[in-house]
Amino acid sequence: MMQQYQANSYLFGGNAPYVEELYEAYLNNPGSVPDNWRSYFDAMQHVPAVDGTTKPDVAHAPVIASFAERAKQGPIRTVSAAADAEMGRKRVAVTQLIAGYRFLGTRWANLDPLQRQERPQIPELEPSSYGFTDADMDIVFNISNTYFGSENASLRDLLNALRDTYCRSIGAEFMYISDPAQKRWIQERLEGTRSTPNFSVEKKKDILDRLTAAEGLERYLHTKYVGQKRFSLEGSESFIASIDETIQRAGEKGVQEIVIGMAHRGRLNVLVNILGKTPQELFSEFEGKHADDLPAGDVKYHQGFSSDVTTPGGPVHLSLAFNPSHLEIVNPVVEGSVKARMERRGDKDGSQVLPILVHGDAAFAGQGVVMETLNLAQTRGYGTGGTVHIIINNQIGFTTSDPRDSRSTLYCSDVVKMIEAPVLHVNGDDPEAVILATQIALDFRMEFKQDVVVDIVCFRKLGHNEQDTPALTQPLMYKKIGQHPGTRKLYADKLVAQGALPADGGDAMVKAFRDAMDAGKHTVDPVISNFKSKYAVDWMPFLGRKWTDAADTAVPLAELKRLAARITTL
Repeated sequence: MMQQYQANSYLFGGNAPYVEELYEAYLNNPGSVPDNWRSYFDAMQHVPAVDGTTKPDVAHAPVIASFAERAKQGPIRTVSAAADAEMGRKRVAVTQLIAGYRFLGTRWANLDPLQRQERPQIPELEPSSYGFTDADMDIVFNISNTYFGSENASLRDLLNALRDTYCRSIGAEFMYISDPAQKRWIQERLEGTRSTPNFSVEKKKDILDRLTAAEGLERYLHTKYVGQKRFSLEGSESFIASIDETIQRAGEKGVQEIVIGMAHRGRLNVLVNILGKTPQELFSEFEGKHADDLPAGDVKYHQGFSSDVTTPGGPVHLSLAFNPSHLEIVNPVVEGSVKARMERRGDKDGSQVLPILVHGDAAFAGQGVVMETLNLAQTRGYGTGGTVHIIINNQIGFTTSDPRDSRSTLYCSDVVKMIEAPVLHVNGDDPEAVILATQIALDFRMEFKQDVVVDIVCFRKLGHNEQDTPALTQPLMYKKIGQHPGTRKLYADKLVAQGALPADGGDAMVKAFRDAMDAGKHTVDPVISNFKSKYAVDWMPFLGRKWTDAADTAVPLAELKRLAARITTL
């Protein structure tokens, strides 16, 4: 025992500072200590630790110095496991908040020009529903799953961006789409601009010009042909700007032909201000002067028309199908016409021919042929590469103005969800938002060859056909309409306030249009009159013919036998 004690006496506690100094020197440089001490310290490096591992020791001085430095800096705030878990919950809640706005933001959007109802409270759009308080508004979160242009943002900034994008003049419905690529595309287009147009001054003037033409024609006809039916577009003037933008942008993207189907509402406006029918021709129809070479007549708001117009991408042939009076029944006719034109051109996916269908809100929600036509949209035999649907949603069907009495769906467009078509609801009193929504819709159709809907929420200024008094059946609604200054006036005043238009600029445009009406001039400039496409149809052989003329319908017997053999052969 004594011998063992003497052998280890150098480890006596009083020698600890000396031994520690030697050990520190050994850890820094093993060759700097005597051989016997080096051998002793080498043996210590192989002693197992508590967990059974044998790792070489490290120098102690830097570790001690580090702790000393931290002590000088004051107490260190440690994050408890509970606080870390709470932050994780908030990150998840931010993701849920973003999804809430993408799913339900349209429910809180400012869509009604008449402001007839208060915007409903949607819990999913309130930060408090996810456990956030005012104290959380300046916390910065990662928002890389959005397209707002930054990886991180405070909760306050994120909320403002979401409300700008999904709750202003455009309300988007698209989260029911099962294709992730389509959803991401729409999210990027909306969030990338926050659904806020940024048009040039010239573009804004073009929009005002279209609104002036739309309103000007209706008011001119209203004073020149008092009491005559025309199914006025007043209150829905933004529609003319929308369909014009669709045509011009489609031409820019390579579309060669567009077939349009629509009912009576706004048809006269489309004929004159979009297809280029001369006002004088329209006036003659109002006055009962029909062309002598027509075998039969129809009311002016059922007439079809075709023309070639100039677009940034070259000439585009427009064809407006005749209106068969029964609402929406023209839809499959238009799709069939488009399909035939596609086959004639060898257009496999609808890149060259575009169908545009214009609907009323009540008919679109209620007519069975709408669903039947939609059901064919993506079939191999009948698909036309996607249709652009524009709804003139004047919030009234003849005399029914409360949706609770006219349909069982929240929106008049809900039927399109059966084919997962996205819907862009837009306030008709915000013409720039209407144009932005139209651009997104057309681009979506051209990108994915799928149906898409632009739902322009507007109003009907006059009665159903200018011969009834809607104030008797909808007194509250028409009290608001009577106080509305008109979309053109609102937009002109906005441009004047922005400095984009002289104070008298709007009135000057109104006068110029009225002068064109008085002169019977074209309102679409230029309308191409001598353009000949190799796919153009020559109607001359069919004009001036009597319906009683005999037609040779015989087929050679040999041909009949050949066909019979083919259809009975497997």
